[in-house]
Amino acid sequence: MGKSIPLQIVPSTFVEIDGALVARDLDLPLQDFRQLMQDGKVTVLCERGTGEDAGLYRASFYYKGKRARLVVDAEGQPRSSAAT
Repeated sequence: MGKSIPLQIVPSTFVEIDGALVARDLDLPLQDFRQLMQDGKVTVLCERGTGEDAGLYRASFYYKGKRARLVVDAEGQPRSSAAT
């Protein structure tokens, strides 16, 4: 058997991010972005910071080959963003 990997299970954290920021970075009107989110057509990956980034979250939103990435604090306040 292979070497085991320890996992730390923590309670879920809910972070609310301003959809207008994401819509802007994806080049979408806000209403369109909201509908796409509701329809499950935007993929989201959220990562929790560790070490010196503890307390920060990186949320990446993907739609049709575009990516909007925001780093926010626990209250959802942006620290940085990038669109590709």
